Parts: sequence; C-alpha cells; structure tokens
Amino acid sequence: MSFFWEKIARPVMFRLDAERAHSLGMASLKAGLARPFYNDVRYDEFGEIERFGLRFANPVGLAAGFDKNAEAIGPLSSLGFGFIEAGTVTLEPQPGNARPRLFRLPEQEALINRLGFNNEGAAAIAGRLLSAERNCIVGINIGRNRHVPNEEAAENYVACLKAVHKAADYITVNVSSPNTPELRDLQAEASLVKLLEGLMQANVELGRKPLLVKVAPDLSGEEIDPIADICVGIGIDGIVATNTTVTRPGVDEGTAKKIGAGGLSGKPLKPMSLAVVRAIYRRTNGKMPIVGVGGIFSPRDAFEFISAGASLVQVYSGFIYGGPAFPRELCSGLAEMLVLRGFRTLDEAVGSAA
Repeated sequence: MSFFWEKIARPVMFRLDAERAHSLGMASLKAGLARPFYNDVRYDEFGEIERFGLRFANPVGLAAGFDKNAEAIGPLSSLGFGFIEAGTVTLEPQPGNARPRLFRLPEQEALINRLGFNNEGAAAIAGRLLSAERNCIVGINIGRNRHVPNEEAAENYVACLKAVHKAADYITVNVSSPNTPELRDLQAEASLVKLLEGLMQANVELGRKPLLVKVAPDLSGEEIDPIADICVGIGIDGIVATNTTVTRPGVDEGTAKKIGAGGLSGKPLKPMSLAVVRAIYRRTNGKMPIVGVGGIFSPRDAFEFISAGASLVQVYSGFIYGGPAFPRELCSGLAEMLVLRGFRTLDEAVGSAA
C-alpha cells in the first residue's frame, strides 16, 4: 500500500494546488477510500499511556490544522492515530485569509500556510463531533476570531470553550498561530495570565476537562520560562510544543520571498521544536506533560521528541508527505525503537535525554 501512495497517489495529489489537494484528500477520507489502510494501532511495548487523566491507545496524534471542521474523525482515527486534535476552532465562523494560502516545499519536505483559522465556527463543529464515530481521544484546538482585538480576546476564547466543551476530550488554547494578527502577543505574561485564568475558571464551572496551551517555536529561553511557570501556576494540564515558525530555516531566499507570509512546518522545524520541548521539560522538572510536534517524519524523530521530554507526539506535515500508512508505520517503528533502546514502557523513555 505504501508503494501505491508513493508512486501513484502522491504524485497525482502533488500536481494539484496544495489546498485543493487537501480538500480532495478530506473528501476521499469521508468517502471511505482510505479503508485499505485502516488499522487499530495498540502496542503493549508502549505500556499504559495515561496523560492528564486520559488514556491513549498509542502516543501518536494528528495535529490541529488537518481536520479543521472535524469532518473525518472516524476515518482518521481508523488509520491508527492515538488521538486527533480538531480545529483551530473559533467562536464565530470565518473564511480565513485569501487564497493561495497553503504551499508545499517538496525539497525541504515542508509546508507554509497562512490559512488564518478558516472554520465553520464552534457551534457547528461541536455538534458534528458529538455525533461523530470515533475510537480515539479527540481534542479541540481553540483560537480567537480575527476581528476580535486582544483586549477582548479572553471573552472570545471563553465563549468558544463553552461552545465546544461538551464535545471535547481535551481543549488546547492556541495563542501561537502566526496567521492571525497579534495573536502571538497573547503569549506575553500579563495577557497569558488573564486569558488562562478566565479559561480555567470556565472550564472548572463546566466540569473540568484537560486544558492545554500551544506555544510558538520562535520563543527565546527567556520567553519560554515564564510561560512554563504560568502554566504550572494556573494548573494547565499540558503544553503543545510547537506551532509553525515565521522563520525560514533551510528555505532559499527566492522561494521564501515568492511565497511570502505564513507559518513553516515540516522537517526544517524539528530542531526548533525539539529545543522548546527540552526547555519546557527542564523548566518544569518533567512535571508538565508535553505534546511534541514539529518535523516528525520517522520513528527516530518521534523518539527524539519523547527522549527530549515529550510524553505524546503529533504529526501534520509528515502525514501529508507520508500518506495514509504513515500513522501505523510511525507507531510500529517507535514501539520497536523503544524495545531496541531497552525501555519497557514509553514512560521510561520520556525525558531520558533531556
């Protein structure tokens, strides 16, 4: 089946505009065309995986941004993902930025996107998720609407959380997308405290569910430490590290200039994301669960994130390039690598090289 993807399906898909190809891929998933790749991936080698009160069949998740409107949760979970993060979801529907807004960089095995939180809105997505077939953990990633100024962001996020709360197994607060103006300013200490305190209060009132925060890869060590401290102090359940980068490592200047603004994901992001994971793990003394994401294309990549301090991993660009067999291959390869390295469980490997 991997031969079919690499030699037939991917070349055809990659001839299309990236966003059009993505839409076609989503339609194929919804139509059940990925059924030959379905696989319930559970491996004893991982041990029991419990994170922030939830039990995961395996540690490999699909990052937010792929299934923004929670349209293909059942088929995606059947490919072998241990968890799926839908969104980013905003309170009100919004179309996102003008097209073209999604670009492939095949030589670098990377993507650049400036989608801008295009989604159908919290109410519609929550309703769809409540009736969706799913056999894995499903999180919802939330952000603020583009027209809402940061001064009113807390209220917008809280209303969004309330709208999706019932449908989510966990909720991730996205304050790190580079494609909504000034959103990353919410990572500043005073703004972040106000936002997270409001969200935590609403979350507790509704019936506490795991609340995570997604941070940028472009943060310095001096910026990471206070964010980690705030998350620990407020009682945030985990940190997703990281979002896309506004820098262009490994991309030639001409290509970068031609594409323009947007967040870079894929293989060039890996060193930056790993550094953030390692910094958070050290700052929190390993007590804050970290979801590592950014440039994971192989079992070795996934193991590097786990050993740096991540207790779960997510993929996006690796799935785009690797195709529908990728989740299964990544899980089985990671399980084999743990055994070869002498670890009896995943937990033993977490932070082992941090």
